[in-house]
Amino acid sequence: MGKVIVVASGKGGTGKTTMVANLGATLAMEGYRTLVIDMDMGLRNLDLYLGLESNVVYDVSDVMNGVCRIKQALIKDKSFPGLYLMAASPKKADGEITPLHMKVLCEKLKEQFDYIIVDGPAGIDDGLAVASAGAEMAVVVVSPDYAAARDGEMVRLVLKEMGIEKVGFIVNKLNMEMIRKGFAPDVSEIVRGFQRELLGVIQSDENISISTNLGVPVVFMRETYIADNFRKISRRIAEY
Repeated sequence: MGKVIVVASGKGGTGKTTMVANLGATLAMEGYRTLVIDMDMGLRNLDLYLGLESNVVYDVSDVMNGVCRIKQALIKDKSFPGLYLMAASPKKADGEITPLHMKVLCEKLKEQFDYIIVDGPAGIDDGLAVASAGAEMAVVVVSPDYAAARDGEMVRLVLKEMGIEKVGFIVNKLNMEMIRKGFAPDVSEIVRGFQRELLGVIQSDENISISTNLGVPVVFMRETYIADNFRKISRRIAEY
């Protein structure tokens, strides 16, 4: 049976969807059959980050509403054998999809995939409750600023209230130059509340932005420090 992981953030702009795309691609390259699901209804971007926007015919809402079969909504990523996408609906779900819908879907998908990574919406509203319904583990993405860290801690508390005990953190967009100049908090200040749950740190790098705009996860360039960093994070997630 596969493992379902929801990726969340307390605020927008932390790079959550970038994390999902690259973690999914990394797990696929490590030999795991991996599915990434975009549950950010109405604000879908995961298909763009993977360069699969032209391949979307059916989405996760269509599956849960019985419009199509699961197989019809799975989009294979040819750049990463073993990686599949299930896109989000371009429309906000307005209560049509419930946590029970998501839980039932995840149980079925666990029979087909080693890892199901769910890209949840930012914040702690009902969308997070739906996206997290089938998950055994959560990864909270924070950027290196006090607001993101505080919001990330709130997300952790909400997830634990939902019954998800395994919650790890990734610090994204770390800018060492800003820290050296005193314009950003030190990493130790950001991770003070969740040091034991820290899965990894991703430095700010223009190559990540370039890869996102090109629709190819940055880990496609395997012999780089960024790809190595994502491999280490993916292994920690597998062992968590």
